Amino acid sequence: MSMVMFEINGKKVSAEEGTTVLEAALANGIHIPTLCFDKRLKSFGECRLCMVEVTKGNRTRLVASCVYPAADGIVVKTDTEKVRNIRKMIIELLWPSLPGLAAEYGVEKSRFETGPTDCNLCGKCVRYCSEVKKLNAVFFKGRGIEREIALVPDLMNECVYCRECFDLCSAGRIVDMCDKQYA
Repeated sequence: MSMVMFEINGKKVSAEEGTTVLEAALANGIHIPTLCFDKRLKSFGECRLCMVEVTKGNRTRLVASCVYPAADGIVVKTDTEKVRNIRKMIIELLWPSLPGLAAEYGVEKSRFETGPTDCNLCGKCVRYCSEVKKLNAVFFKGRGIEREIALVPDLMNECVYCRECFDLCSAGRIVDMCDKQYA
C-alpha cells in the first residue's frame, strides 16, 4: 500500500493511502475530539465534533476528519477559531451531556433551548446494533431537540441480555434504558 504525506498543525505526517485524517492524527499523537467515532464501526461523520480545516491547493474548507481521506499535500489545522466555534456550538446543542468537553471549550451554558439529557446522540449503540450485531434493536426516534434513542419493543429482551454496545456509551443512556426494563 502506498503512503501519503501531508501536514497536521505544522507537523509533517505520513499515512497509508485510504486512511482518514482522524486516523492519521490519532496515529501521530494528535488529539481531535469525537463522539461518533469508534474503530469497530464504519466512519460516519454524524456528530461533526471532529471538524478540522483542510487546505488543498488554494481551497480551504471545514470537513469531518473521521470521513475525510488523508491525501498528499493537504494541510490540516485542528484548532482554528472556526473549528473551535463549531465544536462549541455542538457542545451547546448537546448540553449538558458533554461536561468534560464543555469545560475544555469554555462552555458554561447553552444558548439553545435544550432539555436535560443523559444521551449525547453519538449513535454508536444504534450503529453497533445494526453493523455488528445485525439486530437493529436500537434506533433513533424523533427529530431535532426531540431526537432520542429507543429500543424496538419486540427486541428489547435481546438488547437487555446482549449488552455488547454498553462500553460504547459514554453517557450511559443505553445502560439505563436496559436496566430500567428489568428493574
